[in-house]
Amino acid sequence: MNIPSKNEVERIRRQYPAGTRICCDHMPDDPRPVPSGTMGTVIGVDDICSIMMKWDNGQGLSLVPGVDSFHTVSQEENISEVPDMGMQL
Repeated sequence: MNIPSKNEVERIRRQYPAGTRICCDHMPDDPRPVPSGTMGTVIGVDDICSIMMKWDNGQGLSLVPGVDSFHTVSQEENISEVPDMGMQL
């Protein structure tokens, strides 16, 4: 395992600050991966560049840049994931 430089860690922290919404596309190397399409919120980046997550399904697996496939979620995408509760009068 390559130990990332301080510059690499800081770059990842700037790219994925706490509160960033992410969608998991694929976790190939985990025996119990976060399912594809699951959304979550970044809670931080550790010293080995793992992106610590709070997944909407309750899982807590971190993402590994360069191994796991994921993308950030735009505010519009995030809003579309909120169920329409529809008010009935």
